[in-house]
Amino acid sequence: MLGDKNTSRVVRVAVLESLGMPRPTVYRRCLPGGPWRRLLPGIVKLDRAEPSQRQRLEAALLRGGPDSMITGHWALRSYGLRRGPEPDDVHLLVPATREVTSAGFVLVERTTRLPEPVRRRGLPLAPVHRAVLDAARRVEDFDTVRAMLAEAVQRGRCRPDVLRRELEDGSQRGSALPRRALAELVSGPRSVAEGDALRLWRRAGLPECAWNVAVYEVSGGYVATPDAWCDDVAFAWEIDSKEFYFELDGYAGTLARNARYAAAGIVLLATLPARLRKEPGAVVRELRAAYEAAAARPRPPVRMR
Repeated sequence: MLGDKNTSRVVRVAVLESLGMPRPTVYRRCLPGGPWRRLLPGIVKLDRAEPSQRQRLEAALLRGGPDSMITGHWALRSYGLRRGPEPDDVHLLVPATREVTSAGFVLVERTTRLPEPVRRRGLPLAPVHRAVLDAARRVEDFDTVRAMLAEAVQRGRCRPDVLRRELEDGSQRGSALPRRALAELVSGPRSVAEGDALRLWRRAGLPECAWNVAVYEVSGGYVATPDAWCDDVAFAWEIDSKEFYFELDGYAGTLARNARYAAAGIVLLATLPARLRKEPGAVVRELRAAYEAAAARPRPPVRMR
């Protein structure tokens, strides 16, 4: 039995047998009207209530056996990462030598590349870089895959180079979308919103900009790292997503950033991500107007790095 022994009621049938209860008796108690519930082959819950999320995870790990660990969407939720579909089946990594198969709500993946688990609330999880790619390989929507990888990187849970190495060394099945998303993440816009922003920037017909570069005063003082930066006229464009940036830096940090832009003489346009798709024409007009305003005044003494 896993977790807090005072609250977890998930147990292997083999354990009950070792305590002297015959297997037929165990399964008879799991029949309709009986006091117990069968969760998975060889695993029961010692009451009739619907299993909690925690109990489903515990049952899955009992199915996987020693050295198994949770990966994919459930692992990402345990790390506090919310992008991607709502978890359903519990995705497990188990040693390749183990004779165990998927069953019920458990998806078993046997692997020769079993990572060192990370324990959260007593549960063994695959590291973030492995979990997010295991999840992404089973998602068919590119924007969702891009959002999942961007969240893991932007929240500091893993580095792009670690994701790249995992993609190179791991299973190639379902890797096309994660590879495409990672290439975009490394070379340019780092979120779904910034990908939409890149398309609108090009639609506006403005000169090429740089993405996610640091901007400094000539004295060396740091100003900010705008999502898009047009160096010729010192124009910054920020995609101010409450879900990412306010969560990371806080509202006060966003205000402080905007104050640094103003003090440095930089023209700033801030756009909410929802407007990129709901009001693309209006955003394009705002981009052109802000660029023209930046071009009309003397360029301030700032530089990008």
